[in-house]
Amino acid sequence: MGQDIKLRVSNIEKSFPGVKALDRIDFAVRKGTVHALCGENGAGKSTLMKIINGIYKPDGGEIYIDEVPVKIQNPIQARGHKIAMIAQELNYVPEMSIEENVFLGRLPTNKFGKVDWRKLRKETIKFLEMEELSYSPSQKMKTLTVSDIQMLEIIKAISNNAEIIVMDEPTSAITQKEVDKLFKKIAELKAQGVSIVYISHKMDEVFKIADDITILRDGTVVDSMPASELDVDKVISLMVGRKMESIYPKESVETGETLLEVKNLFSTGVYKDINFNVKKGEIIGFAGLVGAGRTEVMRSLFGLDPITSGDIFIKGQKIDIRKVSDSIHNNMVMLSEDRRRYGIIPIRSVMENASISSLEKVIHHGYAHAREERTIVQEYFDKMNVKTPGLDTKIQSLSGGNQQKVLLAKWMLRDPEILILDEPTRGIDVGAKFEIYKLMTEMAKEGKSVIMVSSELPELIGMCDRIYVMNQGHITGELSQEDFSQEAIMQYATSVAASASVSTLPAQHTQIKEKRI
Repeated sequence: MGQDIKLRVSNIEKSFPGVKALDRIDFAVRKGTVHALCGENGAGKSTLMKIINGIYKPDGGEIYIDEVPVKIQNPIQARGHKIAMIAQELNYVPEMSIEENVFLGRLPTNKFGKVDWRKLRKETIKFLEMEELSYSPSQKMKTLTVSDIQMLEIIKAISNNAEIIVMDEPTSAITQKEVDKLFKKIAELKAQGVSIVYISHKMDEVFKIADDITILRDGTVVDSMPASELDVDKVISLMVGRKMESIYPKESVETGETLLEVKNLFSTGVYKDINFNVKKGEIIGFAGLVGAGRTEVMRSLFGLDPITSGDIFIKGQKIDIRKVSDSIHNNMVMLSEDRRRYGIIPIRSVMENASISSLEKVIHHGYAHAREERTIVQEYFDKMNVKTPGLDTKIQSLSGGNQQKVLLAKWMLRDPEILILDEPTRGIDVGAKFEIYKLMTEMAKEGKSVIMVSSELPELIGMCDRIYVMNQGHITGELSQEDFSQEAIMQYATSVAASASVSTLPAQHTQIKEKRI
């Protein structure tokens, strides 16, 4: 291949109950290059990387580093071979500090075997300053945003002096500015001879930084070649095994009465003067920079966070939302942006995760009817094409995309009238995204209302009837379909004038390259 092979796997196999996750995988990464690994959720990408990182043990096959065979039984051994991994699902301890999380599993000790807190803090400050991040080392992880935590996960991997770094969806929760910073860091690491395995569903990213691309489908390698010999359409076709005729299956739906109206919503120090509405059959979007307050508003509507003042109306009736059950009782549900922390129950089965919010449907005379529960859940899994070995499989063993579809099935079981989706396609492949978009369209056709918070401008433009844009806790603008453009949204997203008018912005329709905001 013209360059030394740093990492190579040969004939790797891995099976889980009911499914063969990897079938005789051959994969090689050259020294000082970025090798992108593409494939739909469930194709085997994360499973392969977990084997390389020692989280899973392969059923067969060999791993070579610098063409020397190695046995990697656990992540500590992987670290000994200078392998680091940034996982798709953020791995951190919420109650611990930044410094403890960055050096978790390798805390520096003094000659008495006790933690050397002074050295720990010094090293953490060094890395934070190096990456121009203004956090306090003693700050608890639970106080940080998903974006902050993602950047710290990247720091953790880099601080380990790794020679092989696996990045599994590293930009799924960070801003465009941070993406640019990450790409600059990747370029520096390449120059130092570090090899990077990069997993992403964002094709523009893949072709921006990848030297080589390998495509997996259903646990097998479909193709592997230099990025210069491929294009986006070819990669997507190889991933899904078919051509995608349309990325956004949005249909024109006649809207009805206003289903949800929010007036003057205010939360001290978080957001204020929030006014918006959504009609039956309408899909509205919320755009804005990370920290704009979009998620906080949705959490308040769902009863997760308190509201200081303001009014919420459903079907013209004023309602009081103090807790989650109040929102659910009024047929309004929410899919959280952090599925691991707020969505799934990892050690429970996929069936239990799906049915937990609708158990009253299968409990009769004080007893849960398991057969009825299985039938109902399976019906929704079939509708949403959830790939799972069985209903009793623990949800933590599913791919991120299938976990997301299980969580959506959970809320669909309740037949909600208002569905709030907070970053529903984060870390999801193009095929799974399409299925979620179809679900949104079907709900709109049934006269339901959908609110989508997203940092992906193309999907907001492709799927929404109207878009509200937020900045610094304010709604700074509202755009109708005829005014949609990435430029207009970005102008509102960086505007500090909460009273900005749509007419003050040019209706530019020239599409620019996909951005994360």
